[in-house]
Amino acid sequence: MRQMNMSMQDKARELLVQDRQHQEHINDNMLNRLAEEEQVVEQTQEQARELLVQDRLHDDHLHEAMLSRVEEEQSH
Repeated sequence: MRQMNMSMQDKARELLVQDRQHQEHINDNMLNRLAEEEQVVEQTQEQARELLVQDRLHDDHLHEAMLSRVEEEQSH
């Protein structure tokens, strides 16, 4: 009987260890996903900033071209 109780206790401990390892694995996976998602957000934000800079430069170039054209037309 004692041996049976010990065996059940050992099995219960083993199951608790397995459950804890499983929970740690799930937590690790969630943390890894979160880190990957944060990295994607950072990359997207960086790309958005770069596009805004390019758009501003393009607008500045168009503005300068229009000013040059007006000056050219006025000088003729």
